[in-house]
Amino acid sequence: MRKFKNKGDGEEAEIDLTPMLDVVFIMLIFFIVVASFIKEAGIEVNRPDNTNSDPSDATSILIRIAGDNQVWMENRRVDVRSVRANVQRLLAEDPDQPVTIKTETGAEMGVFIEVADAAREAGASVTWPDSEQ
Repeated sequence: MRKFKNKGDGEEAEIDLTPMLDVVFIMLIFFIVVASFIKEAGIEVNRPDNTNSDPSDATSILIRIAGDNQVWMENRRVDVRSVRANVQRLLAEDPDQPVTIKTETGAEMGVFIEVADAAREAGASVTWPDSEQ
């Protein structure tokens, strides 16, 4: 069997990639230009003005539970058993006020539950801020 020998001058065949790179750059420019003209569909929204005040503090009944489990309402210390009567008295003035319960580090969960239950029994909706804030 006869074997063929390469009788060329030693050059190997190469593929010229220059035209392919030109096409890639032209496509890239095309997509960048087209993407800048595309307007995405959406609706206009009137956002409220940003206010730094916390509206829940101004319009709610604030109950604070200190780290030593003392309950404070209206800047005075109250007993856990009198929370319901105090909330009922404040709700008589403005029935739409929610009760906001803020706790300090070290306050027991049992005291928080007693205060929240007393406020709910008085007829108020109970909220509390995130502990991360």
